Amino acid sequence: MKITRAVVPSLFTTLNIFCGLLSIINAHQGKIEMAAWFIILAAVFDSLDGVMARITRSSSQFGVELDSLADVVSFGAAPSFLVYQIHLNTLESWGILISSMPLIFGAIRLARFNVQLVGFDKSHFTGLPIPAQAITVCAFVLQNYTIGFGLSGWPREMLAPLVIALSLLMVSRVKYDTMPKFTRKDLRAHPWKAVGLILGSLIVIFSKGEYLFAVLGAFIVWGVLRSVYKWFKGYSESTAKESEEETEISRIDI
Repeated sequence: MKITRAVVPSLFTTLNIFCGLLSIINAHQGKIEMAAWFIILAAVFDSLDGVMARITRSSSQFGVELDSLADVVSFGAAPSFLVYQIHLNTLESWGILISSMPLIFGAIRLARFNVQLVGFDKSHFTGLPIPAQAITVCAFVLQNYTIGFGLSGWPREMLAPLVIALSLLMVSRVKYDTMPKFTRKDLRAHPWKAVGLILGSLIVIFSKGEYLFAVLGAFIVWGVLRSVYKWFKGYSESTAKESEEETEISRIDI
């Protein structure tokens, strides 16, 4: 059997799936902190498989499909089971419905992404990436449902609204930047992407993870605000253009 370069990124994708399974097992056993960290570790492997695919130049449709299947497990099923186990089971039928949203909406988001994918390089995501949704949920869980981690003051009742909002953002038209590639071409075209990533990473590292939820929240809100600004800008330009056309027509009539 011939081993190709495509095995390298697929190995990291497999580790991603394995971490998703370990998260579900730990959540079932009541080990909430471990379950959350395994989802975050799965996100690390998810980012590395893309890096390795570019390094080995082995990007393929097979890799895209395998990556999506892994993401459904690690960032859809695992977070859904986690939030149900720790709190949403107290909401009975509503809890089941809300906790299913990361899995269902995440699968829809990934299916849309695969259908719309042209080539393997992209400058942005349409909708919140499913790993970002999962890590944000985990950051909230670590700060509010484990002992001795992170900031206090976030009411636990925020979990259900947070899950709903993040799930809806995954299938929205809000655009989010992809991870910077740190190539000369990419740094010239999008320097602020690299600056934002480095700054956010330093804040998380020096705060020992305490500001992980805050950093991710800022990233998510920034995407929403930018999309709202662009919508208003486009609407204003469209209105101004229509007004000019109406004025021109009135002049012709006169």
